[in-house]
Amino acid sequence: MVEARIDFNAANEPVLASLNIPEQSPGFRILSEQAASPGYGFSVVEKEGSRRAEWSKRDVIGPQTLYFKTQFIPDPNANRDRPRRAPKPISVFWEEPQATAVREILMQAEERSSTPESMTRELIRLMQPDTQAQNTTLLVSGTNHLDLLVRMLNHAGIPARTADGLKLEDARRRQGLTPFLQIYNGDEWLTFDPKSGEQGLPEDTLLWRQGAASLLDVVGGDDSSVSFSILRQTIPALQLAAMQSEENGFGFLSLYQLPVEEQSMFRMLLLLPLGALMVAFMRIVIGIRTSGTFMPVLIAVAFVQTNLLPGLIAFTSVVAIGLLMRGYLSSLNLLLVSRISALIILVIFITAGLSIVGYQMGFNTGMTVTFFPMVIIAWTIERMSILWEEEGAHEVVVQGAGSLFVAVCAFLVMDAPLSRHLTFNFPELHFVVLGLILLMGQYTGYKLSELRRFTPMKAYD
Repeated sequence: MVEARIDFNAANEPVLASLNIPEQSPGFRILSEQAASPGYGFSVVEKEGSRRAEWSKRDVIGPQTLYFKTQFIPDPNANRDRPRRAPKPISVFWEEPQATAVREILMQAEERSSTPESMTRELIRLMQPDTQAQNTTLLVSGTNHLDLLVRMLNHAGIPARTADGLKLEDARRRQGLTPFLQIYNGDEWLTFDPKSGEQGLPEDTLLWRQGAASLLDVVGGDDSSVSFSILRQTIPALQLAAMQSEENGFGFLSLYQLPVEEQSMFRMLLLLPLGALMVAFMRIVIGIRTSGTFMPVLIAVAFVQTNLLPGLIAFTSVVAIGLLMRGYLSSLNLLLVSRISALIILVIFITAGLSIVGYQMGFNTGMTVTFFPMVIIAWTIERMSILWEEEGAHEVVVQGAGSLFVAVCAFLVMDAPLSRHLTFNFPELHFVVLGLILLMGQYTGYKLSELRRFTPMKAYD
């Protein structure tokens, strides 16, 4: 799923926003397209051989945000249709002394090449900005490097144009496009890296724009920008077939209809019921004591966003240092509200200190603690401190170790790929989780941890 987000400021006049959208990218097949633009008219039009998404609205003022979402399926056999007419090179006019420099560089590249592909690679090598050649320095200074290559190739009789690619990385937001160079070798368009001269697209790169058409045009607004969010989706085969054949009548209820940024948030939220189920099972059936009811779930969420081992180190470090500082606050005889407020500030300083120490040591263990909810940690430290004063250090260790054990178990369940797939694609399964929790809520029998009380009875067997 690729989502293009358009932001601009409307100037209280009719608005027409036009975004270049892909027609057929090599290696990918378009599954669906959808625009999210409340109050705007929307249509997809063909202009000068390229497809454009257009939004229109009359009398608009203030910040505006438009969305265009496209689903792609990797398909190695998918390729852009060959042009009906062979493109011709664009005539280019050069002024002196650039004309002489272009002629000499093209002669060097032509002598060392035999095909349009080799000519392109050689020209890219000769036109590297760090080259000490006088002709290259003259042409590159103050000029867009990619546009210069396109003009020189057209001048040499090789049709060339620019293209923009998007690196497909899961859960990436606010991404920009990477420019590429394309030439026509008489049969098809070939893509090159304008910096290294490497032919072909990098792995997991989607060509969003091909050709000289502008990426975004906004009439009636200013400060316009476009960014892209990417989300890797695993769709059941039956649902995929239904999407390809016809629109589902209840498709508007799908989580896939939400913006990509919100989908990433719901992927995490829909894992929480599994963590709650694990906590209920461990406390009701097994009988493990924890510090707080659902503190292990919050710890498990932090472990999901980070790694297990760095998260354990960060959490234990913050709590241990916080308990020492809480002991000092007790000697000041503060009221509860003031003590908790001061503890929150101290926890923030602890996390900042661990982040700096971790960064200086070359790893991000300290930086991961920023994912933990500060207020909850402060309350946990307060509860453990009171428990230490009332029950002793043994009870603190028991409940603290129990919380970490339950959190690790919840993390292993929530972080499993199958859990992520089922919870997001089949949210109705959460009713099963709810039913299991309600069923355990009526259990009043012995906990497994209590069976040790009956161990002395074995001596009378």
